[in-house]
Amino acid sequence: MICEKGEQTAFIKQEAIRLGFSLAGISRVRKLDEEEKRLRDWLASGVHSSMSYMENHFNMRLDPSLLVPGAKSIVSLAFNYFTDKRQNDPGAPVVSKYAFGRDYHKVLKKKLNALLEVCKNNFGDLNGRVFVDSAPVLERAWAKNAGLGWIGKNTLLIAPGKGSYFFLAELVLDVELDYDPVFEADHCGTCSRCIDACPTGAIDPEGYRLDAGKCISYLTIEHKETIPGKFSSKMANRVFGCDICMDVCPWNRFAKQHREPDFEPKDTFLNMDKTAWKQLSEDDFHKIFSGTPVMRAKYPGLKRNTDFLQD
Repeated sequence: MICEKGEQTAFIKQEAIRLGFSLAGISRVRKLDEEEKRLRDWLASGVHSSMSYMENHFNMRLDPSLLVPGAKSIVSLAFNYFTDKRQNDPGAPVVSKYAFGRDYHKVLKKKLNALLEVCKNNFGDLNGRVFVDSAPVLERAWAKNAGLGWIGKNTLLIAPGKGSYFFLAELVLDVELDYDPVFEADHCGTCSRCIDACPTGAIDPEGYRLDAGKCISYLTIEHKETIPGKFSSKMANRVFGCDICMDVCPWNRFAKQHREPDFEPKDTFLNMDKTAWKQLSEDDFHKIFSGTPVMRAKYPGLKRNTDFLQD
Protein backbone atom coordinates (compact mmCIF):
# COMPACT_ATOMS: atom_id res chain seq x y z
CA MET A 1 0.00 0.00 0.00
CA ILE A 2 1.38 3.41 -1.00
CA CYS A 3 0.93 5.82 1.91
CA GLU A 4 3.54 8.58 1.52
CA LYS A 5 2.25 11.75 -0.12
CA GLY A 6 5.25 12.08 -2.41
CA GLU A 7 5.03 8.46 -3.54
CA GLN A 8 1.30 8.79 -4.20
CA THR A 9 1.89 11.92 -6.28
CA ALA A 10 4.58 10.24 -8.37
CA PHE A 11 2.44 7.12 -8.78
CA ILE A 12 -0.55 9.08 -10.12
CA LYS A 13 1.60 10.89 -12.69
CA GLN A 14 3.34 7.71 -13.80
CA GLU A 15 0.04 5.86 -14.20
CA ALA A 16 -1.46 8.78 -16.14
CA ILE A 17 1.41 8.68 -18.61
CA ARG A 18 1.11 4.89 -18.86
CA LEU A 19 -2.56 5.31 -19.77
CA GLY A 20 -1.64 7.64 -22.61
CA PHE A 21 -1.94 11.12 -21.14
CA SER A 22 0.74 13.55 -22.26
CA LEU A 23 0.75 15.83 -19.25
CA ALA A 24 -0.23 15.51 -15.61
CA GLY A 25 -0.12 18.13 -12.87
CA ILE A 26 -1.72 18.48 -9.45
CA SER A 27 -3.10 21.47 -7.56
CA ARG A 28 -4.79 22.03 -4.23
CA VAL A 29 -8.57 22.25 -4.32
CA ARG A 30 -9.68 25.75 -3.43
CA LYS A 31 -11.98 28.47 -4.66
CA LEU A 32 -10.68 30.15 -7.82
CA ASP A 33 -11.03 33.71 -6.55
CA GLU A 34 -9.00 35.19 -9.39
CA GLU A 35 -11.33 33.60 -11.94
CA GLU A 36 -14.56 34.72 -10.31
CA LYS A 37 -14.56 38.32 -11.59
CA ARG A 38 -13.46 37.26 -15.08
CA LEU A 39 -16.28 34.72 -15.31
CA ARG A 40 -18.87 37.16 -13.94
CA ASP A 41 -17.83 39.83 -16.43
CA TRP A 42 -17.86 37.37 -19.35
CA LEU A 43 -21.35 36.18 -18.49
CA ALA A 44 -22.64 39.70 -17.81
CA SER A 45 -21.45 40.86 -21.23
CA GLY A 46 -23.60 38.20 -22.90
CA VAL A 47 -20.85 36.91 -25.16
CA HIS A 48 -21.62 33.35 -24.06
CA SER A 49 -24.58 33.76 -26.44
CA SER A 50 -27.16 30.94 -26.16
CA MET A 51 -24.98 28.80 -23.86
CA SER A 52 -27.14 29.62 -20.85
CA TYR A 53 -25.83 26.54 -19.07
CA MET A 54 -22.64 28.51 -18.46
CA GLU A 55 -24.63 30.54 -15.94
CA ASN A 56 -25.61 27.43 -13.99
CA HIS A 57 -23.71 26.09 -10.97
CA PHE A 58 -21.61 29.25 -10.81
CA ASN A 59 -20.04 28.48 -7.44
CA MET A 60 -19.29 24.88 -8.43
CA ARG A 61 -17.28 26.15 -11.40
CA LEU A 62 -15.06 28.01 -8.97
CA ASP A 63 -14.79 25.43 -6.20
CA PRO A 64 -14.56 21.66 -6.95
CA SER A 65 -15.15 20.83 -3.29
CA LEU A 66 -18.80 21.64 -3.97
CA LEU A 67 -18.77 18.92 -6.63
CA VAL A 68 -16.78 16.42 -4.59
CA PRO A 69 -17.29 16.82 -0.82
CA GLY A 70 -14.01 16.48 1.04
CA ALA A 71 -11.96 17.06 -2.10
CA LYS A 72 -8.37 18.11 -1.44
CA SER A 73 -6.51 17.61 -4.73
CA ILE A 74 -7.32 18.04 -8.40
CA VAL A 75 -5.24 16.14 -10.94
CA SER A 76 -5.24 17.97 -14.28
CA LEU A 77 -4.48 15.88 -17.35
CA ALA A 78 -3.91 16.62 -21.03
CA PHE A 79 -4.38 14.08 -23.82
CA ASN A 80 -2.92 14.75 -27.27
CA TYR A 81 -5.28 14.51 -30.25
CA PHE A 82 -3.20 16.20 -32.95
CA THR A 83 -3.17 14.42 -36.29
CA ASP A 84 -1.30 15.13 -39.48
CA LYS A 85 -3.98 13.33 -41.47
CA ARG A 86 -6.15 15.48 -43.70
CA GLN A 87 -9.42 15.25 -45.58
CA ASN A 88 -8.38 14.30 -49.10
CA ASP A 89 -10.51 16.78 -51.04
CA PRO A 90 -9.24 20.32 -50.32
CA GLY A 91 -12.62 21.65 -51.39
CA ALA A 92 -14.66 19.50 -49.01
CA PRO A 93 -16.29 21.01 -45.91
CA VAL A 94 -13.82 20.88 -43.02
CA VAL A 95 -14.25 19.02 -39.73
CA SER A 96 -12.15 19.93 -36.69
CA LYS A 97 -9.31 17.52 -35.89
CA TYR A 98 -10.75 16.70 -32.49
CA ALA A 99 -13.79 15.11 -34.15
CA PHE A 100 -11.92 12.82 -36.55
CA GLY A 101 -12.09 9.74 -34.33
CA ARG A 102 -14.13 8.24 -31.51
CA ASP A 103 -15.86 10.58 -29.08
CA TYR A 104 -13.18 11.72 -26.64
CA HIS A 105 -15.61 11.77 -23.72
CA LYS A 106 -15.90 7.99 -23.88
CA VAL A 107 -12.23 7.34 -24.60
CA LEU A 108 -10.90 9.52 -21.80
CA LYS A 109 -13.59 8.62 -19.27
CA LYS A 110 -12.51 4.98 -19.55
CA LYS A 111 -8.87 5.92 -18.97
CA LEU A 112 -9.76 8.19 -16.05
CA ASN A 113 -11.83 5.51 -14.38
CA ALA A 114 -8.90 3.13 -14.77
CA LEU A 115 -6.64 5.73 -13.14
CA LEU A 116 -9.06 6.24 -10.26
CA GLU A 117 -9.39 2.49 -9.76
CA VAL A 118 -5.65 1.88 -9.64
CA CYS A 119 -5.31 4.72 -7.11
CA LYS A 120 -7.97 3.13 -4.91
CA ASN A 121 -6.21 -0.24 -5.15
CA ASN A 122 -2.86 1.23 -4.15
CA PHE A 123 -3.79 4.00 -1.69
CA GLY A 124 -6.49 2.29 0.33
CA ASP A 125 -9.38 4.45 1.56
CA LEU A 126 -9.92 6.98 -1.23
CA ASN A 127 -12.82 8.79 -2.84
CA GLY A 128 -12.85 10.77 -6.04
CA ARG A 129 -14.60 11.68 -9.27
CA VAL A 130 -13.48 12.00 -12.87
CA PHE A 131 -14.45 14.74 -15.30
CA VAL A 132 -14.08 15.12 -19.06
CA ASP A 133 -15.71 18.31 -20.27
CA SER A 134 -18.95 17.12 -18.70
CA ALA A 135 -19.35 19.11 -15.49
CA PRO A 136 -19.02 22.72 -14.28
CA VAL A 137 -15.22 22.58 -13.97
CA LEU A 138 -12.98 25.41 -15.21
CA GLU A 139 -10.58 23.01 -16.88
CA ARG A 140 -8.13 25.51 -18.34
CA ALA A 141 -7.80 27.42 -15.08
CA TRP A 142 -7.08 24.23 -13.16
CA ALA A 143 -4.62 23.06 -15.79
CA LYS A 144 -2.75 26.36 -15.44
CA ASN A 145 -2.81 26.01 -11.64
CA ALA A 146 -1.34 22.51 -12.04
CA GLY A 147 1.54 23.87 -14.11
CA LEU A 148 0.52 22.39 -17.48
CA GLY A 149 0.70 25.66 -19.40
CA TRP A 150 -0.74 29.13 -19.85
CA ILE A 151 -4.07 30.32 -21.24
CA GLY A 152 -3.28 31.92 -24.57
CA LYS A 153 -4.78 34.85 -26.42
CA ASN A 154 -7.15 32.44 -28.18
CA THR A 155 -8.37 31.42 -24.66
CA LEU A 156 -6.99 27.87 -25.05
CA LEU A 157 -4.43 26.19 -22.83
CA ILE A 158 -0.99 26.14 -24.46
CA ALA A 159 1.69 23.78 -23.15
CA PRO A 160 5.27 24.96 -23.70
CA GLY A 161 7.03 22.87 -26.31
CA LYS A 162 3.84 20.93 -27.07
CA GLY A 163 1.13 23.34 -28.24
CA SER A 164 -2.62 23.23 -27.67
CA TYR A 165 -4.05 20.19 -29.45
CA PHE A 166 -5.08 18.55 -26.17
CA PHE A 167 -8.21 17.36 -24.47
CA LEU A 168 -8.28 18.33 -20.80
CA ALA A 169 -9.58 16.09 -18.04
CA GLU A 170 -9.59 16.02 -14.25
CA LEU A 171 -9.46 13.61 -11.36
CA VAL A 172 -10.67 15.13 -8.08
CA LEU A 173 -9.50 13.26 -4.98
CA ASP A 174 -10.00 13.51 -1.23
CA VAL A 175 -6.30 13.00 -0.40
CA GLU A 176 -3.49 15.49 0.14
CA LEU A 177 -0.75 15.32 -2.50
CA ASP A 178 2.31 17.28 -3.52
CA TYR A 179 1.25 20.26 -5.61
CA ASP A 180 2.83 21.68 -8.74
CA PRO A 181 3.58 25.39 -9.06
CA VAL A 182 1.12 27.52 -11.01
CA PHE A 183 2.27 28.26 -14.56
CA GLU A 184 2.74 32.00 -14.16
CA ALA A 185 4.44 32.88 -17.47
CA ASP A 186 2.60 33.97 -20.61
CA HIS A 187 4.51 33.10 -23.77
CA CYS A 188 2.12 34.67 -26.28
CA GLY A 189 4.10 37.90 -26.14
CA THR A 190 3.23 40.34 -28.89
CA CYS A 191 2.02 37.59 -31.24
CA SER A 192 -1.50 38.19 -32.61
CA ARG A 193 -1.74 35.45 -35.24
CA CYS A 194 -4.81 33.82 -33.73
CA ILE A 195 -6.57 37.19 -33.46
CA ASP A 196 -5.68 38.17 -37.01
CA ALA A 197 -6.59 34.79 -38.51
CA CYS A 198 -10.05 34.36 -36.95
CA PRO A 199 -12.45 34.82 -39.91
CA THR A 200 -15.32 36.07 -37.75
CA GLY A 201 -13.40 38.27 -35.32
CA ALA A 202 -14.44 36.14 -32.36
CA ILE A 203 -11.25 36.82 -30.38
CA ASP A 204 -10.98 40.20 -28.67
CA PRO A 205 -8.39 42.49 -30.32
CA GLU A 206 -6.39 42.34 -27.09
CA GLY A 207 -6.80 38.58 -26.83
CA TYR A 208 -7.75 36.39 -23.86
CA ARG A 209 -11.50 36.87 -24.39
CA LEU A 210 -13.83 35.09 -26.79
CA ASP A 211 -17.18 36.23 -28.16
CA ALA A 212 -18.80 32.80 -28.45
CA GLY A 213 -21.59 34.12 -30.66
CA LYS A 214 -19.01 34.83 -33.37
CA CYS A 215 -16.97 31.65 -32.96
CA ILE A 216 -17.25 29.15 -35.82
CA SER A 217 -17.10 26.24 -33.37
CA TYR A 218 -20.07 27.68 -31.52
CA LEU A 219 -21.99 28.45 -34.71
CA THR A 220 -21.55 24.94 -36.14
CA ILE A 221 -22.09 22.97 -32.92
CA GLU A 222 -23.75 24.84 -30.04
CA HIS A 223 -25.93 27.24 -32.03
CA LYS A 224 -29.24 25.52 -32.79
CA GLU A 225 -30.99 28.17 -34.86
CA THR A 226 -30.30 29.39 -38.39
CA ILE A 227 -26.74 30.67 -38.73
CA PRO A 228 -26.90 34.47 -39.14
CA GLY A 229 -26.42 35.56 -42.73
CA LYS A 230 -23.65 37.98 -41.77
CA PHE A 231 -21.36 34.94 -41.43
CA SER A 232 -22.10 33.58 -44.91
CA SER A 233 -18.70 34.56 -46.30
CA LYS A 234 -16.75 34.01 -43.09
CA MET A 235 -17.10 30.31 -42.27
CA ALA A 236 -13.81 29.32 -43.95
CA ASN A 237 -15.49 26.15 -45.25
CA ARG A 238 -15.87 24.84 -41.70
CA VAL A 239 -18.82 22.53 -41.10
CA PHE A 240 -18.09 21.17 -37.61
CA GLY A 241 -15.76 23.04 -35.28
CA CYS A 242 -12.80 25.17 -36.26
CA ASP A 243 -9.03 24.81 -35.76
CA ILE A 244 -7.90 28.08 -37.35
CA CYS A 245 -6.67 29.80 -34.19
CA MET A 246 -4.63 26.70 -33.35
CA ASP A 247 -3.40 26.04 -36.87
CA VAL A 248 -1.76 29.47 -36.99
CA CYS A 249 -0.36 29.37 -33.43
CA PRO A 250 3.47 29.21 -33.54
CA TRP A 251 3.50 26.93 -30.51
CA ASN A 252 1.71 24.21 -32.48
CA ARG A 253 4.77 23.68 -34.64
CA PHE A 254 5.73 21.39 -31.77
CA ALA A 255 2.55 19.30 -32.05
CA LYS A 256 3.17 15.61 -32.70
CA GLN A 257 0.94 12.88 -34.08
CA HIS A 258 -1.19 11.28 -31.38
CA ARG A 259 -0.85 7.56 -30.64
CA GLU A 260 -4.43 6.75 -29.71
CA PRO A 261 -6.03 4.16 -32.06
CA ASP A 262 -9.53 5.33 -31.09
CA PHE A 263 -8.80 8.76 -32.55
CA GLU A 264 -7.94 7.42 -36.00
CA PRO A 265 -10.39 8.66 -38.67
CA LYS A 266 -12.32 6.38 -40.98
CA ASP A 267 -11.12 6.31 -44.58
CA THR A 268 -14.72 6.79 -45.71
CA PHE A 269 -14.72 10.15 -43.93
CA LEU A 270 -11.31 11.26 -45.21
CA ASN A 271 -12.30 10.31 -48.76
CA MET A 272 -15.53 12.32 -48.81
CA ASP A 273 -15.35 14.86 -51.62
CA LYS A 274 -17.43 17.99 -52.00
CA THR A 275 -20.13 16.11 -53.91
CA ALA A 276 -20.39 13.40 -51.26
CA TRP A 277 -20.89 16.05 -48.59
CA LYS A 278 -23.61 17.75 -50.63
CA GLN A 279 -25.45 14.47 -51.19
CA LEU A 280 -24.96 13.09 -47.65
CA SER A 281 -28.02 11.08 -46.58
CA GLU A 282 -29.08 10.44 -43.02
CA ASP A 283 -28.14 6.77 -43.35
CA ASP A 284 -24.66 7.68 -44.58
CA PHE A 285 -24.35 10.25 -41.79
CA HIS A 286 -24.83 7.51 -39.20
CA LYS A 287 -22.54 5.05 -41.00
CA ILE A 288 -19.69 7.53 -41.34
CA PHE A 289 -19.94 9.53 -38.11
CA SER A 290 -21.40 7.09 -35.60
CA GLY A 291 -19.36 7.17 -32.40
CA THR A 292 -17.61 10.45 -33.25
CA PRO A 293 -18.18 13.93 -31.82
CA VAL A 294 -19.89 14.92 -35.10
CA MET A 295 -22.98 13.05 -33.88
CA ARG A 296 -23.54 15.92 -31.47
CA ALA A 297 -24.68 18.09 -34.39
CA LYS A 298 -27.18 15.43 -35.47
CA TYR A 299 -28.00 15.02 -39.14
CA PRO A 300 -30.21 18.14 -39.43
CA GLY A 301 -27.52 20.27 -37.82
CA LEU A 302 -24.76 19.02 -40.08
CA LYS A 303 -26.97 19.48 -43.15
CA ARG A 304 -27.77 23.00 -42.00
CA ASN A 305 -24.05 23.73 -41.81
CA THR A 306 -23.19 22.23 -45.19
CA ASP A 307 -26.17 23.92 -46.86
CA PHE A 308 -25.13 27.24 -45.32
CA LEU A 309 -21.69 26.92 -46.92
CA GLN A 310 -23.27 26.18 -50.29
CA ASP A 311 -25.86 28.98 -50.24
